[in-house]
Amino acid sequence: MVIVGFLGSPRVNGMNSNLLRRVLKGAESKKAQTKLFELIQCNIKFCMGCCNCVHKKPELPIGECPLDDEMSSILEEYVKADGYIFASPNYDGSITALMKRFLERKIALTYRPKDAYAKIGEARSPAHFHKKASMIVTANCPDEYREVMGDPCFETMGGHLMIEQIEIVDKLYVGGVENMSEETISEKFDEAYHVGIRLVEEIEKARQSS
Repeated sequence: MVIVGFLGSPRVNGMNSNLLRRVLKGAESKKAQTKLFELIQCNIKFCMGCCNCVHKKPELPIGECPLDDEMSSILEEYVKADGYIFASPNYDGSITALMKRFLERKIALTYRPKDAYAKIGEARSPAHFHKKASMIVTANCPDEYREVMGDPCFETMGGHLMIEQIEIVDKLYVGGVENMSEETISEKFDEAYHVGIRLVEEIEKARQSS
């Protein structure tokens, strides 16, 4: 089993990153293989809205994009994986530009005929809910602000997953990161570790029931 993490924070050693790494450690404790993409380190260009990837070659698992960068190779690993972790801090009320740029380019996993106006694209390779995902959002505002700080981020990161037929297992919101006590940090890291465990367990359940 392979679990892939995507870090939307530009701070590769910050709280968001450390929580994501704890989730991956939890998955590894259940014998999963893991890989982490730090999006700040990846060459991912902005989507130009040409729709080449969406409209052409429906037989391909990944639509062809004319941009020359690392996104095609990242998506190749994405489609092979069994589970995903999406992690982003809240920047100005939403996910980071890094994460948003990645999500926009992930549209290459869908197909829509050019004459199918005003319709949502379909997954090129639907997961049939055998694959699962979890998400992490960090913010300066404490946990009671989850609805206004966390939920918009979760909704954005989870948008494509419905189309891809990937179920979301956990949505971990960690608020008040600027002034957390060492005890609270330890508790949040433990919670993140168990997010990784649950993700693997839910994927295993889906496999057994198929």
